[in-house]
Amino acid sequence: MTHQLVVFGTLVLALVLFAWGRLRHDFVALLALFVVVVAGIVEPAAAFAGFGHPAVITVAAVLVIGKALEHSGLVDLLGRGVARLGTSIVLQVLVLSTAVAAASAFMNNVGALAIMLPVALHLARKSGHPPSYLLMPLAFASLLGGMTTLIGTPSNIIVATFRGDRGGEPFGMFDFSPVGVALTLAGLAFLALAGWRLLPRRPAPRSDADLFDIDDYITEVEVTENSRVVGKTVVELVDLARVELQVLGLVRRSRRIHAPGRDHPFEAGDVVIVETDAGQLKALVENTGVRLVGHSGCVECAAGSRDIVVTEAVVMADSPLLGRSVSDVQLRTRHGINLLAVARKESQTHHRLADIAFEIGDVLLLQGRELALQSALPALGCLPLKEVYRSIDWPVIVLLGAMIPVGAALETTGGAARIAGAVTLLGHGVPGSLLLAVLLTLTMLLSAVINNAATVLLMAPIAIGVAEGLGYRIDPFLMAVAVGSSAAFLTPIGHQSNTLVMGPGGYRFIDYARMGLPLTVLVVLLGVPMILWFFPL
Repeated sequence: MTHQLVVFGTLVLALVLFAWGRLRHDFVALLALFVVVVAGIVEPAAAFAGFGHPAVITVAAVLVIGKALEHSGLVDLLGRGVARLGTSIVLQVLVLSTAVAAASAFMNNVGALAIMLPVALHLARKSGHPPSYLLMPLAFASLLGGMTTLIGTPSNIIVATFRGDRGGEPFGMFDFSPVGVALTLAGLAFLALAGWRLLPRRPAPRSDADLFDIDDYITEVEVTENSRVVGKTVVELVDLARVELQVLGLVRRSRRIHAPGRDHPFEAGDVVIVETDAGQLKALVENTGVRLVGHSGCVECAAGSRDIVVTEAVVMADSPLLGRSVSDVQLRTRHGINLLAVARKESQTHHRLADIAFEIGDVLLLQGRELALQSALPALGCLPLKEVYRSIDWPVIVLLGAMIPVGAALETTGGAARIAGAVTLLGHGVPGSLLLAVLLTLTMLLSAVINNAATVLLMAPIAIGVAEGLGYRIDPFLMAVAVGSSAAFLTPIGHQSNTLVMGPGGYRFIDYARMGLPLTVLVVLLGVPMILWFFPL
């Protein structure tokens, strides 16, 4: 009993602090986790198990996948198609939300949202609308679409399994569709006509810090006639550069010198293979007068016209670069870009840049015209490294990872069962329709703070017990649990889709209730009669 009170109190306090908005949501989540660990409810060894939960991994991976889709050109193609709709925010919300809902009926709703998320951001930039107007409607649309078919969400599959376990046939593929489609259509109309108007006009936050750290680059610099290192030794080069670097090799008149000594002098025309980080390459060039060597088959300075840019990219697992060198793929002649440097995790290569065979995870420093780089990166199976890390909203990951054990504690302490037991007592002398509404509402409230699959596992047995105890068919009660577990509109932690848009949309915890509460009321008011119409008591 004491542990139940602690969990209830912790969840209530966390929700109050989330709504208050004065403290960072990741800090509040960690504070809640700290309380349940200190109270002995969650074992210390399991305190951070939430960060390995599939929900957390899915959110982080989907954020990266969405950025990869953006760079693949697919987003631009979809964005151009949607952009033809004009600047009407109502039409944009309607079309984008409908597309997400339709896709969510037949694929993972988080994945469906991930595909359209960069499209919505692209459209917001083009039309001048804040992304906060578009992203939460998309997240809620993915939840609505997921409730329309058996495979739309895992909770529907669990509900179908419970029905089969009671001796009947499990719900079929489209048994959820009559109620789900009706609620989805009503929900889409609400999102497009009124829902977005309840959201704040808030731009997405930007991080001031680079959230990544990579090994030093292997790069090549040419000693020009006017360079200040002509006649200087290796040790003097380090002093002139005033940066941390390591000289790995030297090429002089086509002759390779491996690991030149500290007193080895440089001559004009020497190509020096050095190891240093990306931030110090510019200082190396400016302080010594050397110039970066761009491959393949061409020497170019990193400076140039305004549309010449330098970017970092990581070689992906399916990249056609794997096992091939710069000379093999002809980066310059085929794609119009130069390789300036390579960084390789936990290993060091002493080969010249043109001879390095690329491996998975290699980080490339590329130079070229912006349009050429954008088109080349998808073709070569590369993703700009900064985008991999910047696309992950780490405070949101901490929020989700910390709250999963707290939500699980509600189940393990018996708190959720106590709540469900109270609903059973209400069943005597209460109209079935009202009891169904209570069950639906309670399921929605639980799904706002714990995983929707866990919500079904808790509520489905209670729903069956109440129905059988009062002489009702179990189908309408199971359908109420299915709908309620999918309708997690009140918090960002209720579903991965909600969490996914929190960072890009610049949302605060309370923003979800602003649009989610009226949508929740709509689902209850329309859902109960629709359930009773298609699944009579």
